[in-house]
Amino acid sequence: MVEAAQTPTEFPECGETMILASIGASRRSLAEACCSLLQKGKFHNARPVVLIFCGLLTSSCSSFAQTQAATSQIGVSDFNRQVRSFLQSEVTAHVVDIKTLEPPPERVVGALTTGEFSWGSFMRALGAYSECFGTSTIAGREVPEMIGKMAQIELSHGGKTWAQLYAAMALQSFGTNLNRNALWQSMTPEGRQSYRTLLDPGRFYDGKTHTLIHLPENYFGVAARIAAIDYQLGLNQDRAALDDLLNRAAKQFTDGALFADDALPTGRYDRYSNEYARAIYEAAEIADRQDIMKAVEPSLKEQMNLWWDLLSEDGYGYSWGRSLGAISYMDTLEISAFLGQHAEFRPAPLAQLAAAYFAAWSWLRNDFNGQMHLLAVFAFGRGDYSYITREREWQQTTTFFGKVIASHNKFMNSLEREGIRNFPSRPTLADVARFQFFRDGPGRKFGVWLLRQASLHFALPFVTGPQAATSDYEPVPDGFPGVAVPVEKICACFVPFLELEDGRTVAALDGADEIKPTADGKSVTAVWRRWVVPGSKAGERVDAGLVSEVTWTLQGNTLRRAESLTAAKALNIRRLWLAIPSRYDHLQTSYLQGARIDRLVSEGKSLEVQVSNSSWPFEISAYATGNDPVGRGDRGPLPVHLILQTGSFSLQAAVPKHWELSLFAN
Repeated sequence: MVEAAQTPTEFPECGETMILASIGASRRSLAEACCSLLQKGKFHNARPVVLIFCGLLTSSCSSFAQTQAATSQIGVSDFNRQVRSFLQSEVTAHVVDIKTLEPPPERVVGALTTGEFSWGSFMRALGAYSECFGTSTIAGREVPEMIGKMAQIELSHGGKTWAQLYAAMALQSFGTNLNRNALWQSMTPEGRQSYRTLLDPGRFYDGKTHTLIHLPENYFGVAARIAAIDYQLGLNQDRAALDDLLNRAAKQFTDGALFADDALPTGRYDRYSNEYARAIYEAAEIADRQDIMKAVEPSLKEQMNLWWDLLSEDGYGYSWGRSLGAISYMDTLEISAFLGQHAEFRPAPLAQLAAAYFAAWSWLRNDFNGQMHLLAVFAFGRGDYSYITREREWQQTTTFFGKVIASHNKFMNSLEREGIRNFPSRPTLADVARFQFFRDGPGRKFGVWLLRQASLHFALPFVTGPQAATSDYEPVPDGFPGVAVPVEKICACFVPFLELEDGRTVAALDGADEIKPTADGKSVTAVWRRWVVPGSKAGERVDAGLVSEVTWTLQGNTLRRAESLTAAKALNIRRLWLAIPSRYDHLQTSYLQGARIDRLVSEGKSLEVQVSNSSWPFEISAYATGNDPVGRGDRGPLPVHLILQTGSFSLQAAVPKHWELSLFAN
């Protein structure tokens, strides 16, 4: 049976083809149609149709799709000049637009400055700029004076964490000897005391209990770097307190973990694990804690290998979790700069790292709106985590400036030191077929399946998000052609939500009870005996009286997901549903020897989706997302969701039921 795109009222039949040209305001969002935990499905018979979605978007996934061009050589000196020219022009534009800091402007270049870390981020950018370009003035303005006033603004706003670290880095940029530090010398005694207050990690770390104050684990890395810089600059001479903080901050790594769980013990493994390890290592370097550096070394080697295997040709790294999109490209810049200085952790030669650096920079430069002087953080179809509000739009761009300036200065020095004058425009990435465990001890298992062969490259994680069943922490083959998920939604992406007879909705997600990869890395099987209630607290699991066993297998260009459900006793399922979100913007449905095939298409590329060997019939419909939040991906729109759902069905005790989903990339 086939159902047209779900709406409060059904579309009239229009022969064999239906064209949806617009989305009316009264239409239910997919959050209601597919992601709602309580929605009751209604199915209607309809003739086989071909759904073609066109004219829905002013821009399509082509805006972020990367075309593979012939690799050319990039000259280091020319590239360096281009980046420096951009930075000089854009940082100057932002400085010029700040007419006064007393009071601070609510907007700079039209973007709000009132969100977290806003002024601290620009402090870091200005400090890095002064160090990189060897100047204390920008557009006739005294940079140390501006930074000093911004510190007062952050302090008055209760600035913490990243604002504090960026303030510490800004001060460090002018030299570690405060007697010759232009920023420190520009401040009054009262100003210096305020700056000291801003640099106190005790604002978010409780040294008595050795705990962070309502923050994820990666903030131990932030606290450690602040404390180490404070000690380096002589602002804090309590060596015992510094060592105590470093010991606590490094605990996951000194206890032998290779990857850091950002919300112990729930299994939240994402890009912050890599950033956390680098932060601890850099803090230990500053503090000359050789023991901690040695303890973190195995983690950095493993994490850098993982990052390289995750890396796409366009410089994108982690494809799941928080703070992705532009930040993941900035990660590539920062990681490359770190590896330029620490050759022992390199997963590839420096010239290849330069190619990845250039690719990531090229994406960011293309994403930057030169007329607005801002990154396209809130562009159509672009998803952001809830903490990235409009108030932080300026902060996101100034963070970009700070990360680029600091990374570029370090990385160019590394290239010069090792005599590299040219590098490829795109990295050469070897085939990969492996499973990386994040945690494989007793209890819940976590990890990621990595696969790259020919034109296929995807990562399929088994991890936990901020809430149970958060969309971008689900086991989705992100990177498989046409496949992506909405940002931070409680949504059944590739994994069924099941409504039980008692009214609960459950899902087999958030790590797994067993994970069994094959030796060749081409397949992985996961088993769930404990389920989650979507939207509940991370780490909370329930006994649904069900076992789900799922095997993902790649054969050629076809990726198969085969699932069996087995009940401990007779069980009635009211409904099962899931969505397949796509970057592609057309959907064509056809039948071959009675088998239905849905083709998601965009600019000559296609993703074929087929359900087979199912113990129950599926209702298949489509949803054109328009500007719905579930249509917003990490790097651009997800115009079409294919929705699969069932009516009620029963499971007999110990009798498995099966279904299979196939994805074919063409």
